[in-house]
Amino acid sequence: MGTRLGLPRPKAFVELAGSSLLRRSIDAARASGVVDEVVVIVPAELADAVRAEFGEVTVVAGGAERSDSVRAGLAAAGDAELILVHDAARALTPPDLFVRVVTALRGDRQAVVPGLPVADTLKRVDGRGRVLSTPDRSELRAVQTPQGFAAALLRRAHAAAADATDDAGLVEALGAEVHVVPGDELAFKITTPYDLRLAELLLNREETR
Repeated sequence: MGTRLGLPRPKAFVELAGSSLLRRSIDAARASGVVDEVVVIVPAELADAVRAEFGEVTVVAGGAERSDSVRAGLAAAGDAELILVHDAARALTPPDLFVRVVTALRGDRQAVVPGLPVADTLKRVDGRGRVLSTPDRSELRAVQTPQGFAAALLRRAHAAAADATDDAGLVEALGAEVHVVPGDELAFKITTPYDLRLAELLLNREETR
């Protein structure tokens, strides 16, 4: 619902330079040339309005939890062999990133996620704020979307688990390998007013070039 943005509508429908985050995400997927069909999962009460506005995509109602919504999308994807799961809040994701993920899937990968090296030093802490350890950041990646999967593997992962914030995590739980390809700094998640302002500034910079 995008409550951290502090706006009275779901995050995917917030406008960025005249276009909603959802519209920008759909357009990027289509512009990549590697996406055959787009399935949009939305709150049930908004499904009819989204169908009217986005006639070129399949629209289905989501569920109570994130994984429920992904499962609804999987059911609507029919006999697709490859599935990309993308967060509309990553509205500046360039089409090339979709291509990068699909290219890896069409090679010998079954599960692929884009990721960026972590720049900050990270600490593991307990509930009292005490530092437990300092992970080696050279081994860490900040994972983005679209995350790509062989459809059969993703369906099996969702059938075996309840909910997760990350589809790759469900696949990992099956013992399957997940591979990381280079991400893109523009694929950041728009979650807070600061993120939205940053996205506006980046778009303005591109328009003035």
